[in-house]
Amino acid sequence: MNNIEQSFSVRFDYTTYFTSAIFDSSNTTLDDFLKKHKTPGAAQKIMFIIDSGVLRAHPQLADQIKAYFSAFDSVKLLPEMLIIPGGESAKNDPAQFDRIIDAVNEQGIDRHSYLAAIGGGSILDLAGYAAAVAHRGIRHIRIPTTVLSQNDSGIGVKNGVNYDGKKNFLGTFMPPVAVFNDDLFLQTLDDRNWRSGISEAIKVALIRDEEFFYWIEENADALVARSIDTMNELIHRCAELHLEHIASGDPFEKGSSRPLDFGHWSAHKLEQLTSFEVLHGEAVAMGIALDVVYSSLAGRLTREKSDRIIQLLMRLGFEITHPLLQPETENSPIIAGLQEFREHLGGWLTVMLLNDIGQGEEVHELDFKLIKEAGLHLAATAKQLHQ
Repeated sequence: MNNIEQSFSVRFDYTTYFTSAIFDSSNTTLDDFLKKHKTPGAAQKIMFIIDSGVLRAHPQLADQIKAYFSAFDSVKLLPEMLIIPGGESAKNDPAQFDRIIDAVNEQGIDRHSYLAAIGGGSILDLAGYAAAVAHRGIRHIRIPTTVLSQNDSGIGVKNGVNYDGKKNFLGTFMPPVAVFNDDLFLQTLDDRNWRSGISEAIKVALIRDEEFFYWIEENADALVARSIDTMNELIHRCAELHLEHIASGDPFEKGSSRPLDFGHWSAHKLEQLTSFEVLHGEAVAMGIALDVVYSSLAGRLTREKSDRIIQLLMRLGFEITHPLLQPETENSPIIAGLQEFREHLGGWLTVMLLNDIGQGEEVHELDFKLIKEAGLHLAATAKQLHQ
């Protein structure tokens, strides 16, 4: 008998909305979306998962949500909202995943209903993973509340949780049905979390958009001074570049190429080694610094441009290195990050290095001696800064 071959494609469409005070009754952005996607004959519900840190900063948020859905009744709001501790601990604790799945089951959330998550990237990753596997896929709405999640993780197609100490070992590729970036949430961030997400903008500028890098340089003081207009512009351009990449041919990362993980091979491992005391954006800044100096030492990037990039990171207030990023031997813990990165990519190590600002090139091996030299160079630079 002849074999039967089958091939089909699935189209995904979603919009990232930019707004302010999304749950103000005068703001119809969310309600307009829900009305547009109304399923005839279905009793649609919406359940909210809220980052506990967001709720501390916005103690009236739950009441505002209830008032909003009293004014706009496109879908039925479930009054019980899940409050989950934010940060990486949410992705490390299987009990939090179970809480969401149990609530979906008990509240009768079906495939026409919505699971809406409000919080930083960890809460969005966790909720997105639960939404993707419950009933083989519930409609997921993301409302990112940090710079990092508004310009990178919250707008993408990846969801996941950590397992056995490995970051995002369990996960899915499943886009949200919509993303709502509300700048009101950014204004209550502490300085550390305000700054942290800027590293992802620097990352994407370095590999894709030279002019964007120079714009960040020109606006560094305004970013440090917490200009919300400047931050909104940075987030919009960074999100645009990330979304362009997602649509460019390998959105579900079937291959080993992952240019948007520039600086991440060491960053992911550093987070784990510090028990996630170093924030993701902070680790990415250090990882960028390491790979930038490595690129210079390898003869790819000029020393002048390497120094320029490092100076920008320091101007923005980032630490550029950590003791764990200065390996003594090839058996140092941070070097194990290369092996884990290779496994995560699918078996073939692929690391992005810089040939110029805005111009990256992928390589398939790194020289330990140059990694060590880059770490020592950054340690010396950081020491001079703090003297």
